[in-house]
Amino acid sequence: MAATPTYRIDPFDLRLFAAIVEHGSITAGARHIHLSLAAASTRLQQLEHAIGATLLLRSKRGVRTTDAGRTLLLHAGRLQRDMEALHADMAAHAYGVRSTVRVLCNTAAMTEHLPQLLGRFLVAHPDIDVDLRELGSQDALVSMRQEQADIGIVADYVGTEGLNTRFFREDRLVAVLPKQGARASRQPLPFVDLLERPFVGLPSESGISRLLHDKALQHGRGLHHRVRVRGLDAVMQLVGEGVGVAVVPQATAMRLASERVLARPLRDDWATRQLLLCTAAGDAPMGAGAAALHAFLARQG
Repeated sequence: MAATPTYRIDPFDLRLFAAIVEHGSITAGARHIHLSLAAASTRLQQLEHAIGATLLLRSKRGVRTTDAGRTLLLHAGRLQRDMEALHADMAAHAYGVRSTVRVLCNTAAMTEHLPQLLGRFLVAHPDIDVDLRELGSQDALVSMRQEQADIGIVADYVGTEGLNTRFFREDRLVAVLPKQGARASRQPLPFVDLLERPFVGLPSESGISRLLHDKALQHGRGLHHRVRVRGLDAVMQLVGEGVGVAVVPQATAMRLASERVLARPLRDDWATRQLLLCTAAGDAPMGAGAAALHAFLARQG
């Protein structure tokens, strides 16, 4: 059995390799990173020797990656992104930012509940940054259990075992329909009654989209989306144009109310849920920034 090679790959060599692949030739790649052709060729040969595999197939028309080259390129891109993130984080410390708080939240929290609160918190704490990401409640919990975030905000329909939770906000989902041709009623509407109609929705990976998909399957149905858009503002606008119906947080429907959209409560129990503020279980200490943000959000519940 061949011995496993032992070597260290210089990050600069990865940058060179990626530039050569991107620009199609050793000459162009070397020029891009301000390196002579001779030096680039030498470093590439040393890299291939260290790895023990040919990375590029050369021809008069340029270069093509081998299987080994494609594998290295995949890792090179990931490592470069990690290094850029590292430099950005360390630069934050150099400018006096003490900490970055990682927050995961569902769609409703991201669009309706957090922006104003985070604005107040960040103005009051100029030494703290917030890394805010939107995930479905289930995915957010998985990430919380893997300690990939300091604070999570999720809907209470998912199991939060193993985490500390407290009430944050009540969140209601409502149906929104084009007012033209709709019966003017404020009576609660069963979700199943919407399934005959085309939908306007968020991307399939969003928390609300996943929830609605699962609830439709419970009725043995699917959802027909005419279009998916990135934000709830666009969802409401397209519903007003008559494209289809949608399910959005009640706060969204109130904030973006228009004469062309009719909002109706959903009769289903799952449409009224609580948003929970989550942290790691036990007495695991939080950083000062995370503790300050958690205490601030807890007071808003």
